[in-house]
Amino acid sequence: MKIATWNINGVKARIDNLLTWLKDSSPDIACLQEIKSVDETFPRLEIEALGSHVETHGQKGFNGVALLSRTSPDEVTRGLPGDDSDEQARFIEGVWSTPSGVLRVASLYLPNGNPVDTDKFSYKLAWMARLEAHARSRLALEEPYVLAGDYNVIPEPEDCHDPQAWEGDALFRPESRQAFRRLENLGFTDAIRAVSDAPGLYTFWDYQGGAWQKNNGIRIDHLMLSPEAAGRLESADIEKHVRSWEKPSDHVPAVVHLAL
Repeated sequence: MKIATWNINGVKARIDNLLTWLKDSSPDIACLQEIKSVDETFPRLEIEALGSHVETHGQKGFNGVALLSRTSPDEVTRGLPGDDSDEQARFIEGVWSTPSGVLRVASLYLPNGNPVDTDKFSYKLAWMARLEAHARSRLALEEPYVLAGDYNVIPEPEDCHDPQAWEGDALFRPESRQAFRRLENLGFTDAIRAVSDAPGLYTFWDYQGGAWQKNNGIRIDHLMLSPEAAGRLESADIEKHVRSWEKPSDHVPAVVHLAL
């Protein structure tokens, strides 16, 4: 089973790229972030015409996440538990039946957190604490579970082209990286790093300064696997060629294959 995550950076602006990618890459489950669309105006008909089931948790103009899948999920949860006052659409989770049993997959769009001297950074850290608590509760179910999405966290110096350029940024602040490490320490496996420790593995290139052409990128899109999912890991990859398409997102898909 192929599971993918992609920050699409506006689903309406990238619909042609999304449809092409869905046909070419053919994921069983695709987790989208930053769809920037309310549920009612999400272009579901075009996607459903390809045979995909669509579940969204949208927000006008900002944020928004979605799950596209070959089969309908058995259940869907919208919103990250832990703060009923949080109105930002950043989390959706589905459960699917497979021949090997239950599979649980979440699409998450973690807050950016900049500027760090504002409440945006405290919101980011609080959101990560809620994610950790939720992930811990899901691990107790002992199911294959994939936490996929744009984490807005650069885990290690080798995950960015120029670590010094990111010092002080919320994506690379020690507090953000420590929160990501706590998630790993619960028992989650970073799928990309499980298959390669090579430098230069990036999922995001800024639109400015020729970042793509210079390969001046960062790795902030992650597929985190529960022990039950990690035990079924066959391969993981970054589909970076998508960044060279016309009108690209500044992110590219990251994918994992599980033996399910």
